[in-house]
Amino acid sequence: MIEQAYRLGESLGLSVWNEDEAGPFQTIPYAGYAWRPEGEPRRQSQEYVRNGTAKILTLFHPSTGQVRVKGVLTCPNAVFHPWLKQEVSAILTELPPPVDDMDAEINQALWAYWYAGLEHPLPLPDGLPTLRMLLIWDNLAGHKTLSMVDWLIERGIMPLYTPLGGSWLNMAEPIQRILKRRALDGQHPSQPGEIISWFEQVAQAWNRDPTPFQWGGKRATRRVRSRQRRHALGGSGAYTRRAVQRPRRTLIDKWRHSCKMTH
Repeated sequence: MIEQAYRLGESLGLSVWNEDEAGPFQTIPYAGYAWRPEGEPRRQSQEYVRNGTAKILTLFHPSTGQVRVKGVLTCPNAVFHPWLKQEVSAILTELPPPVDDMDAEINQALWAYWYAGLEHPLPLPDGLPTLRMLLIWDNLAGHKTLSMVDWLIERGIMPLYTPLGGSWLNMAEPIQRILKRRALDGQHPSQPGEIISWFEQVAQAWNRDPTPFQWGGKRATRRVRSRQRRHALGGSGAYTRRAVQRPRRTLIDKWRHSCKMTH
């Protein structure tokens, strides 16, 4: 269902966003590359003070590459939910206005199509607003609170949850790795505030010339072709790169096998 959201969501007029929380990031030296004179490598202290951690709240729009981040020291629902509501409300104001004359049955069917992908779907209420956004995030308990889900649905937002062990389906993960590498590689922060400031500055620089993300692409196509060229073997998960040669049985061989005594 999430893969279909990436491939079909924007073409159906739905804004597809990803959300994730990165961290915690400690105040420790981070490995990285740096330009130094030959024979004089950059040195970092082997001792550091544990001075707290920082987490990065992330909203990512794959089709444009735009990212919204906020650094926090802790991420309980009392911190996360207000930030998400504020950012999502701002995103909705930038979207085209909803279609007022959409047929109620078509709108209900559109909601039901995406709603069927939930692990434990509840009955959909009548009189749903026009569906405007798909929000893909992981299955944390704070993402499933009734008040949060009701708030999203009231504003035409359908939450889609990645399955357990399915973080690779969330495209906020790769953008977080990119931002983390650019913000922390080769650095030694002494305060969590420095980590937060570096992440937010890197995100602002990224948004000046963002790179859109696309699900699948040429690499996924090559993987599909590679799997099609494999020859599965019975009895295990093994496979061969070429078909196993099997002796061709003649009519006499088949007759002898059918007449063979087994008791």
